[in-house]
Amino acid sequence: MKPLPGKAKPEAPPATPAAISPPPVKIVPAPPPRPAPARPGPHPLGAPLDGSWDRQISRGRLTPDRIIDLHGHTLADAHARLAAAIHAGDGARVILVITGKGRPDRPARIRAELMHWLDRPDMRAAVASVRAAHPRHGGSGAFYLILRRAK
Repeated sequence: MKPLPGKAKPEAPPATPAAISPPPVKIVPAPPPRPAPARPGPHPLGAPLDGSWDRQISRGRLTPDRIIDLHGHTLADAHARLAAAIHAGDGARVILVITGKGRPDRPARIRAELMHWLDRPDMRAAVASVRAAHPRHGGSGAFYLILRRAK
């Protein structure tokens, strides 16, 4: 069948703007909030002392009861000397430990290991605090060990 000449095929009515639906919006959930970075607590060996200790150290008035120079020793020998000095039980309260600063081509290995040694349970129980030494006693190449009082 042929279409009649005067009749055209009916066209679809033009779409109205209200009838056109917008493309679906993709909803992306917000990422969960990141927890605040945890601040590490103070190291037990850097525990606060009363103000008189820090004043004496900063003014260079602290006099060590014993001085241990670990220059030129092997790591094992230095560790043994440090342990013997801490556990000597002779009433010393402040020990000056000289580790050396090291050099760019030769870092100070004893200085790097000192905090690990002091963090061991047998030594941590005897040491109340560790402080950097005054420049008069070696500055950044030495440390004051403040021992706990004997009970």
